[in-house]
Amino acid sequence: MRGPAPVTKADSMPFRERLAAAARQEQFLTVVSREEASARFRTAVPHVALPAESVALAEALGRVLAEDVASPIDVPPFDRAMVDGFAVRAGDTQGAGAASPRRLRLNHEILACGVAPGLAVTEGTATPIATGGVIPRGADAVVMVEQTEFFADALAVDLVQAARPGQFVGYAGGDMAAGETVLRKGLRITAREIGMLAACGLARVPVVRRPRVAVLSTGDELVPAGAPLPPGSLYDSNGPIVAASVTENGGEAVPLGIVRDDAAALAAALARALAENDVVVLSGGTSKGAGDVSHRILRDLGAPGILVHGVALKPGKPLCLAVADGKPVVVLPGFPTSAMFTFHDFVVPLVRAMAGLPPREEEAVSAVLPQRVASELGRTEFVMAALTRTPEGLVALPVSKGSGAVTAFSQADGFFAVPAARSGVEAGETVSVTRLGAGLSPPDLTLIGSHCVGLDRVVGLLAERGLRTRTLWVGSAGGLAALERGECDLAALHLLDPATGLYNAPFLAEGFTLVPGWGRLQGVVFRPGDPLFEGVDARAAVAAAVARPETVMVNRNVGSGTRALIDDLLGGQRPAGFWNQPRSHNAVAAAVAQGRADWGVAIATVARAYGLGFLPLTQERYDFAHAAADRAKPAVAAFRAVLAEAPTRAALRDLGFAVDAVS
Repeated sequence: MRGPAPVTKADSMPFRERLAAAARQEQFLTVVSREEASARFRTAVPHVALPAESVALAEALGRVLAEDVASPIDVPPFDRAMVDGFAVRAGDTQGAGAASPRRLRLNHEILACGVAPGLAVTEGTATPIATGGVIPRGADAVVMVEQTEFFADALAVDLVQAARPGQFVGYAGGDMAAGETVLRKGLRITAREIGMLAACGLARVPVVRRPRVAVLSTGDELVPAGAPLPPGSLYDSNGPIVAASVTENGGEAVPLGIVRDDAAALAAALARALAENDVVVLSGGTSKGAGDVSHRILRDLGAPGILVHGVALKPGKPLCLAVADGKPVVVLPGFPTSAMFTFHDFVVPLVRAMAGLPPREEEAVSAVLPQRVASELGRTEFVMAALTRTPEGLVALPVSKGSGAVTAFSQADGFFAVPAARSGVEAGETVSVTRLGAGLSPPDLTLIGSHCVGLDRVVGLLAERGLRTRTLWVGSAGGLAALERGECDLAALHLLDPATGLYNAPFLAEGFTLVPGWGRLQGVVFRPGDPLFEGVDARAAVAAAVARPETVMVNRNVGSGTRALIDDLLGGQRPAGFWNQPRSHNAVAAAVAQGRADWGVAIATVARAYGLGFLPLTQERYDFAHAAADRAKPAVAAFRAVLAEAPTRAALRDLGFAVDAVS
């Protein structure tokens, strides 16, 4: 903070010399526009993220991811019970009611958390299971203990309500699948991401190195807080404010205290600061007073030296911007208002960019809800929402993966409340979305549909070019429906039309266009060495498996492209395990690898990742769709361009996909 300077040795100079010194400084101060000053600074100082470093998980809070993070395991790693109760075969419970209960014999084991099942659930039996317990072989549903009556003498339970397949079952990989990119490069890590990383078992995290910002205050009149205040002196407030703002914006502040208006002392302090830090910020020493020496020292510290000394700002005119041996030096005006105005205008963007952070954003926004959200009367409900931009404005997409999922927070930008007095919020209503942390903003591109590890690679390439993509996995049909409702820019799909034998194109409504993606080899997965499948044609092996009641399959969810292929393969049959319907290729592979099922259908890439046998079925198309009118939209055009580039196609081939040209 600058003020009336006390008498110093400069005042002993003859008046004529002091006046000449002031005149020389006046000539040096050349005012340029804010735009010109910003352009010079950005040209000389790259506003890019610093290199990566690895930190322990406990130290990652607030840091920015330097690389995409893929889950090394399935989360959860097995099919698990979501409630306390009994693992059953849903088919055994049909018709159960209060007047006509269904009795099931209890197997002689209790599946607490951490206990591996030893017995299969066969026809007419059930196994007691705790919340989080591993679903045993043969079971495809869990019945809550409250919906049963226990008979100790008979070791049996009566069910008073039928169970549906998949009821209260959390499938392996249903939250995060092994190999799935769960956190993207450039994301600032909060408590919710810490939870995700811990759930993946990751002890260290690659993060962007925080820029070290040296903070100095200059002036003979300044005194540090807590010291006695002599006449004519001022407490230094700029140093602490600047240091706190550096920390607030992702940098590591290095307070170096107060330096007097002495050329030798300031030169030594600047040299030390530049040697040990990435950025140096001084406050004071920029105005036209004869005692201000910062600008003179900067000229001798290294090329290119001073870029700007004087900006057409009010407040903030005396700002000085310089670069010494590749490192930026910013000398802020002494008055606190001027110092903080110029700091936030010029320094904050640089610090945030070096720390890998996006520009600052407001903490709450209004957005339109595209679909009705039901809620329970009498209880306030908070709904997680992802934000996306449409020509009409912001849209809030509800994000719901269940209370056991840790990814819901990562996929959401914020939340909105449904009051206790309402039974829901209607489509078209405007809601206020409270953001989950500072700096969040809607993505450049929203993509909804079927997941593929190849798409993870493409999205990563977009991120390297500064384009942020939100991906929501709801299956091919769900993605297409979201596209038609205007909730996303692109839908990812692999839907087969049995009538034409074509993928994807027959399902597009008028006004939408297809972007060719790549081919994926779908096939039957099984444990290596299984004689029922090893070396056998896929369809013949499935026919033999279906004919054996003891052989258990694992299905896929309705609406997925793989489910359509399975339905065609089965021809209307419902073998054991048919109602076990997870939502991803990884969950299918996990069920087979862990022995909870004997076969399923997944892509070859996933089969290799899990060490499973693979019998080819068909080469399917995994493509993308968007509104024809959006072809020139910058984010869509960028997606198409990246997808068509030779390095992208090579990367996809390396992952095992069949690639052709993209128009």
